[in-house]
Amino acid sequence: MMKITLLGTGTSQGIPVIACGCAVCQSKDPKDKRLRCSILLEEGETTLLIDAGPDFRQQMLTHRVKNLDAILLTHEHADHIFGLDDIRSFNWIKQSAMPVYCEARVASNLKSVFNYAFAEHRYPGTPEMELHKIDAQPLHIHGIKLVPIRLYHHKLPVYGFRIGEFAYLTDFNSISEEELAKLEGVRILVICALRKKPHLSHLSVDQALELIEKIGPEQAYLTHFSHEIGLHADLCQELPAGVAPAYDGLTLEINSRG
Repeated sequence: MMKITLLGTGTSQGIPVIACGCAVCQSKDPKDKRLRCSILLEEGETTLLIDAGPDFRQQMLTHRVKNLDAILLTHEHADHIFGLDDIRSFNWIKQSAMPVYCEARVASNLKSVFNYAFAEHRYPGTPEMELHKIDAQPLHIHGIKLVPIRLYHHKLPVYGFRIGEFAYLTDFNSISEEELAKLEGVRILVICALRKKPHLSHLSVDQALELIEKIGPEQAYLTHFSHEIGLHADLCQELPAGVAPAYDGLTLEINSRG
């Protein structure tokens, strides 16, 4: 069995938002505190991470992650990559570069954003990344099969991932019927739902619920929330059976071979 931990369930600003006095940002409920989106996959001795945003360091310390074998990136936006400078600790522990799996466009962006890490004459102690370019084909990392699912974040192509009976789909607002077919048989789904009102590049709650009905998982969790989503406790009461709001630290167990 694979253990999945949702390290962060907030959108790019996280919750609370800096200088915001709204009820959600001022809430005392720990489930209303949301770091930037990332999930940890653990099976046997293998630990994989999907996305490494600005809260990467805090997430690794909070969950006492001692080993990280590879990182997969859904896309190149800051809230999904800006923690990569902090892989230096894992570089030191393993005395090797961190394998980072992403599509070619994202790899090119990393070389620009983290140019100091890819310079010909690198400053000592900069992060070391070993880039592996992925495409639509399934990939295997330490024996774990991951199926990329093509999504669109407005006009930007991004990837979600299916692992056995589980799928993680974040930061998008459209998916083709062909890609939806790859999700047949998914039992547990984590899917973005930024807020209740429509948005240019993210699913709303209603749009996410429509897709959940099409995919038909036994259980779905909404993630990548903005503070406009409302209070976690209220959302729990509003969502239909089989759908729940995710929260930071939520853990799931899935069959990764399904």
